[in-house]
Amino acid sequence: MSAAKSFGDHIRLSVRLTPNASRDAVEQIETAEDGESWLRARVTAVPEDGKANKALIQLLAKWLRVPKSAISILSGETARKKILRIEGDPEDLISKLNERLRG
Repeated sequence: MSAAKSFGDHIRLSVRLTPNASRDAVEQIETAEDGESWLRARVTAVPEDGKANKALIQLLAKWLRVPKSAISILSGETARKKILRIEGDPEDLISKLNERLRG
């Protein structure tokens, strides 16, 4: 999965967020023609005052079963495409990601 990159004590996950959606959901990995990949997610929160970002962190924390405090936004605070830092064992996190996406 190229949407996630492993580092010593965390992974960096590329996410494309759709705010103001009809429901909160983590969808699938999408790959552009240039090979860039990201995880698609949608939240019902509006993109004002960081509400959509908070909703995304809450959604992913629940989805990956990690504490909200383990997830932070490295870049893309005000953009649809974001890079998130998720603290934890990289192998464990990537295997959880793959497991959740499969099923």
